[in-house]
Amino acid sequence: MNITVCIKRTPDTETRVRVGSDGASIDPAGVKYIVSPYDEIAVEAGLRMREAAGDGQVTVVTLGDVNAAEQLRSALAMGADKAVLLEGEAGMDGLATAKGLVAELSEHDAPLILFGVKAADDDQQQVGPMVATLMGRPCVTSVSSFEVSGESVRCHREVEGGTEVVEARLPAVITVTKGEFEPRYASLKGIMAAKRKPLEKKEAAVSSSGVTLLGLELPPERPEGRIVGEGPDAAGELVRLLREEAKVL
Repeated sequence: MNITVCIKRTPDTETRVRVGSDGASIDPAGVKYIVSPYDEIAVEAGLRMREAAGDGQVTVVTLGDVNAAEQLRSALAMGADKAVLLEGEAGMDGLATAKGLVAELSEHDAPLILFGVKAADDDQQQVGPMVATLMGRPCVTSVSSFEVSGESVRCHREVEGGTEVVEARLPAVITVTKGEFEPRYASLKGIMAAKRKPLEKKEAAVSSSGVTLLGLELPPERPEGRIVGEGPDAAGELVRLLREEAKVL
């Protein structure tokens, strides 16, 4: 089975983010970049599907600048077979990104395209479903596990109080969340092999963005807590403050 996994280069989730001097970008100084964690889960899912089938290949694709080759190499070190870097600006416009990916994905013969459920930086959860719509494929989102059987894929989604099972015909698009597919660590052998695996670079066909980022700002500092009293006698005052000042009651 041939599987394509779309990944994104994002700041490490443990990085202390600072707003750049322009007020509309992240200051890159000292920032470590990684494969977005949910995309890493999607890579693991693709690798397991290939291993279960006994043949086929896993191709990883990303849209971004030349630095994103580092994250593609990380996916190759995990076990992916080849990579494609679509060089272009991956901005906040999910539709522009989806159109750029579709221009490439339409040339692949993969019956299954995987995404992480969301990117760690913008948290939009848009691109996977948009790609499915543009390609005329069914899409199942927030999938924790799935199995391919014949011409269909059975997906399991964790919902409140149980598990929802959704079956879709192939070819399909799936966005993967935490669950069964815990990402493997790249071995030294895998890291060395990744240097010899094909990584193709192409110019991305990205349309102009319809979204303008006006600015970024850090959340305000949390005010210091205060003690309103002690014991049962403080309950009345606490309720009053929650109602009149915090306005949560």
